[in-house]
Amino acid sequence: MRDIDLTSLRLFAAVCESGSIARAGEREGIAGSAISKRLAQLEHTVGTPLLVRRRRGVVPTAAGETLLEHAHAMLAGLDRIARDMAGYAVGVRGHVRLLATASVLAESLADDVADFLQQPAHRDIRIDMEERVSSGVVRGLREGSASLGICWDAAEREGLHWRPYRSDRLAAIVHPGHPLAGRARLSFADTLDWEHVGLPPSSAVPRMLQRAAAMAGKALVHRVQVSNFDAALRVVRAGLAISVLPAEAVRPVAAVYGLAVLPLEDAWARRQFAICLRDPQSLPPAAGLLLEHLQAAAGHAAARHPAVP
Repeated sequence: MRDIDLTSLRLFAAVCESGSIARAGEREGIAGSAISKRLAQLEHTVGTPLLVRRRRGVVPTAAGETLLEHAHAMLAGLDRIARDMAGYAVGVRGHVRLLATASVLAESLADDVADFLQQPAHRDIRIDMEERVSSGVVRGLREGSASLGICWDAAEREGLHWRPYRSDRLAAIVHPGHPLAGRARLSFADTLDWEHVGLPPSSAVPRMLQRAAAMAGKALVHRVQVSNFDAALRVVRAGLAISVLPAEAVRPVAAVYGLAVLPLEDAWARRQFAICLRDPQSLPPAAGLLLEHLQAAAGHAAARHPAVP
């Protein structure tokens, strides 16, 4: 297997993605005959067919699908190496890739990272942040695409180390003229008599709300589904529905819109977030410094605003 070269893997991936040797050749700027020769050599090297030729193109075999998965991981790693080395070439002496959920990014992470980068000792560190759902954060860490990740601590984190980060509380967001707007106390079950604005089902909050509705013996009815917090707030402002969102993430915009933010009193509505990593011993120095900073920031925040049961 030492004879597999990266160019052949890149061309193999291009053929699988385009479904055609000819189209892959156009994309990569290489003759189709040259790609065919490399693919034949690749199949000879691994000792099994990788592609099935059909009238309208090619599709990977089972072995080809497995090789394609490895090829994507290897090529992504090469891209990260190139970006990291380019950073050193222009004077960046530390590069941290950080994955986080939308709630964390909207609430506190951006401010914590900004505080970190403003310190003179960190001026040569670059931090790239990417939004993913909690399961995507965990998967990215396991695949090695990031040094640190922050997700809901209820996510399956087997095989990863973690440290506590910040917490938030889910709240009902309602129009000021809505019957719920004047409530002093509110549970999630109280909101199920009205239509909701839903977020993508792949994110953590919708799954949590569906389970809570089932436990309450009621149906969670969505009038509309949107892709982000801001769109949900706009629907609420129009008086079309109510929404359940992280209070810390949406409170500033909700105030601008004149919406009522009613924290849910349910115990499960308070969420704890975790900073996850693969191995503390192999963490790059810049990532280690960021980890320490995020933990300290979370500790200061917890001291100023203790969690209310």
